[in-house]
Amino acid sequence: MTAPILALEGVKVAYGRALVLEIPSLDIQEGQILAVIGPNGAGKSTLLRLLGLLEVPTEGRVLFRGHPIPARADLLSLRRRMASVFQEPLLTDGTVEQNVSLGLRLRRANRAEVNRRLQEWMGTLGIRDLAKRRTRALSGGEAQRVSLARALVLEPEVLLLDEPFAALDPPTREGLLADLKAILCKTRITTILVTHDRDEALALGDQVAVMIDGRILQVDAPERVFVTPINEVVARFVGVETILPGHVRAVSDGLADVEVQGWTLQVAATLTPGERVLVCLRPEQITLFPQGGLPAASSARNQLRGRVIRHLPTGPTHRVTIDCGVLLVAAVTRQSWEELGLADGAEVVASFKATAPHVIHRA
Repeated sequence: MTAPILALEGVKVAYGRALVLEIPSLDIQEGQILAVIGPNGAGKSTLLRLLGLLEVPTEGRVLFRGHPIPARADLLSLRRRMASVFQEPLLTDGTVEQNVSLGLRLRRANRAEVNRRLQEWMGTLGIRDLAKRRTRALSGGEAQRVSLARALVLEPEVLLLDEPFAALDPPTREGLLADLKAILCKTRITTILVTHDRDEALALGDQVAVMIDGRILQVDAPERVFVTPINEVVARFVGVETILPGHVRAVSDGLADVEVQGWTLQVAATLTPGERVLVCLRPEQITLFPQGGLPAASSARNQLRGRVIRHLPTGPTHRVTIDCGVLLVAAVTRQSWEELGLADGAEVVASFKATAPHVIHRA
């Protein structure tokens, strides 16, 4: 197999006595889009500086195309094969075209090549009409498009993105995300995005790494990270709001009976009687009905009676917390909330299929 374009082996980064990063191994394949997600202070930016050859690990080594980076190497030639985009655009006080072409001019590319790439990437990112505008007159979204064009015009082997959408308003952010996704799918530039935003990771990444307290806890396809998190810490970070400790009482025909604080849940999972587990449910997997309103033909094997104790409108949905002796969190559309006549204090049935829960084994 071809060596990864970037790899970390036995890497640790310490500032004084504080260990801020510890990654036994990480491989990034050519053409891969890796989204690294984690809370603020998780070490994401430190990781990006290592991969961008801007920081040297305290222990371990960084490899580029299978070759270790010597501690005292002249890194300029390698860094020129990469490009970075940060949360702040960091543009010079000139025109848009002067900023986009800056890297090419510093590398003394010939005028025809500079113009070709300039027109191509300003067109791709929708900023050709802004070519003569001064950067101080740009909106935040326009400035970030210029910053992306300045990186992509270099045709880098690796693109490093450090929270590039964090300062943008939602409509601007969504438009830029969609355009960048199309660009990366077409060009297959190896890309590492660090972000605290789960939606950005889902939108861009073909692999997602969850980073907590300087360690990467899980790396996998986005749907596996978000639907089948490896442990409770990852589950909570990726949006699993209902995590119920229980133990397996019986297993029959591929269904396990899991006792959870007075309820027996049926779960479609490969389990063994006596095991201690965590039953994980995402809000969108739970359906609510008024007491007595559950359809007779419902295929949901799990039906828990309870009471709405609070709800929080979040755009088109309501985040609803139900006390069933255990607390469940469900996502209900605004329309369903109104049509079902739900309200705080309402008696409801929370239902979910046996295939809905993800089960994490406990020691």
